[in-house]
Amino acid sequence: MGVFAMVGRQLKLLRERAGLSQSEFGALVRYGPDHISAMERGVRTPRPDFLVKADPILNANGLLIAVIPGVEDAMRRARTRHPEWYRDHAETEAQAVELHHYCNNAVQGLLQTEAHARVVFAKRRPFLSEEIIEKRVADRLSRQQVFERWPAPIVSYVIEEAVLDRPIGGSRVHADQLRHLLTIGDRQNVEIQVMPTQVEEHTNPDSAFNLLVPKGQAQVAYLEAQGHPQLITDRDEVRKIADRYGIMRAMVLTPKQSRALIAEKVDKL
Repeated sequence: MGVFAMVGRQLKLLRERAGLSQSEFGALVRYGPDHISAMERGVRTPRPDFLVKADPILNANGLLIAVIPGVEDAMRRARTRHPEWYRDHAETEAQAVELHHYCNNAVQGLLQTEAHARVVFAKRRPFLSEEIIEKRVADRLSRQQVFERWPAPIVSYVIEEAVLDRPIGGSRVHADQLRHLLTIGDRQNVEIQVMPTQVEEHTNPDSAFNLLVPKGQAQVAYLEAQGHPQLITDRDEVRKIADRYGIMRAMVLTPKQSRALIAEKVDKL
């Protein structure tokens, strides 16, 4: 059994022994029930600070604190699970103090629910094996811990409305995904804005992109098309992409308007 799966089973046993539901326990440690569920199933990494906070709440008597060295070692080894071509970006993303994303065709990985991510990988061509699918889903969920870092990074999204209308995985999975966007958008450090389909002008008819600012370093851009990644560090090229992103943010719905639109779409499902 892997380290994360073992710790997850311990968490579940301790939580149930304490007579707490996932929602009740999550409220005490300030994590959502979906996050607690993912950690208990071993598909999401329990961070050391979480284990320190959870130990007294679950009356673990130091058991959860004792496994921290093993968890940290497993986290280091897990970083190498990303496909080789993706590792540079994953490392940059994990250390970034700012992350800005333009999504024109799909929900960006950091925003995906577990069920949505599994459908995305399962429908890829050529087909992936079940083992690879599970690894990719686990890696994607692990990356989402960037939202829980402290100090929290500044994160923004511009999402095309068409992305919100594509029911990946069916109505239930899609509704849960839209609700998850609302949850993430409630974070103080995250702004999600929607580009309405009826907008007549667009500054970026090209592909999706990410803009990242690693701590103490200059902003970089990351592009990916048909499995061909590109990490752009040339300052002039990065500036051009950042300029397009800034203009788009001025054209789209405000975060409050975007939230209302997403909530309306959820209500219609």
